[in-house]
Amino acid sequence: MPLQIGADQARRFLVTRHLLAPPRALPAKPESVLAAVERLGLLQFDPLEVPGARNHDLVLHARVAGYRREWCERWLYGPDRRLIELYNKSLNLLPMHELPHYRISWQRSAAAYDDDILSKQADVAQAILRRLKADGPLSTAAFSEHAHAVDWWWAPTRASRAVMEALFVTGRIGISRREGNRRYYDLIERLVPPELLKLKEPEEAAMTHRLLSRYRATGMTMPTGGTQSEVMYSAGKSPDRARRTARLVDDGHLLPVEVESLKSTRYVLAEEEPILEAAADPAALVPGVSFLGPLDPLIWDRRLLRELWGYDYLWEVYVPEAKRRWGYYVLPMLFGDRFVGRIEPRLDRKAKVLAIIGVWFEPEFEPMDAPGFVAAFAEAIEAYRLFVGAERITWPRTRAGRAIGAALRTRSVA
Repeated sequence: MPLQIGADQARRFLVTRHLLAPPRALPAKPESVLAAVERLGLLQFDPLEVPGARNHDLVLHARVAGYRREWCERWLYGPDRRLIELYNKSLNLLPMHELPHYRISWQRSAAAYDDDILSKQADVAQAILRRLKADGPLSTAAFSEHAHAVDWWWAPTRASRAVMEALFVTGRIGISRREGNRRYYDLIERLVPPELLKLKEPEEAAMTHRLLSRYRATGMTMPTGGTQSEVMYSAGKSPDRARRTARLVDDGHLLPVEVESLKSTRYVLAEEEPILEAAADPAALVPGVSFLGPLDPLIWDRRLLRELWGYDYLWEVYVPEAKRRWGYYVLPMLFGDRFVGRIEPRLDRKAKVLAIIGVWFEPEFEPMDAPGFVAAFAEAIEAYRLFVGAERITWPRTRAGRAIGAALRTRSVA
């Protein structure tokens, strides 16, 4: 029988297990990056850093005190690699020790590309592999002699780039480091310990683990439904997800829950049942303000976001400007266990100015009247300023912008 819980308990559970109650509470050290990844299972990579950071850095900043981006890069690209960039839901940062579970991506990509681009461009592929073996790591810029265009994922692409990407997704090469967002590739055997590289899971076990990674990332979701394409992308077809979910319940890995006012059964990790039980007590919640990355796993499940929180969020970077409701790169704002608004920060690196392009609060939320909010917001915005290296902050000349800016100035003077 599913466990019956109230909506308030579900909200408290989710923000607590997501390490956001209170936010930025993991110790200020590189090892906290690994702790966050182990809890969430993966971080989603996106190269845009308009607000002064990329999505995975925003996810970590919201959870790790004094987070610095080089802490994550240490585990990705340093001599003691503990994280790896691989495809799961998308391009994800995953624990290195889980590589055998995720080799399924390499196998499926090989089936798609070995007889396609890697066959048609075999001379380019062999030239790249020989050069990497001799001189790696290298970026696509090192292969200017292979500049002819080929059909690739989104549009005709330079052959060297397309072939290197094909070699990457099939597991022949890996990302050794990045300079900005430029990838430097090397042979995969130079990046992964040999004893780990030789291990792989059978397809059924690998796909079950991939499905389990979605439950771990979100904290609470369901396997099927019309809005689950974002959460469950590449985690198998709906009947397979339902079947594997049932087996994960039978094997004691997942716990079914029914949440007050929600129609469908959700599932949580069985190992997190103590967190769920503790969330029954409202006093257990330690509130704070956090600004979430647009691909933060807490907000993957848009249906749950609407039904449990009454909060609607769309990342509008791909929406034409004239059709945007909010802005280009807007971050959800969490206060305690409530989504109370959204904020659009934009960093001018040259001037070292953090411009708040917009700040909006939910209709039922009065920021100046909410106990503890202004203090928590001040702490969050100062932490963000330090995180992105800004020397000052500017506020929009809107009603909400003027109000929050004035409240923070008054607090600073006091």
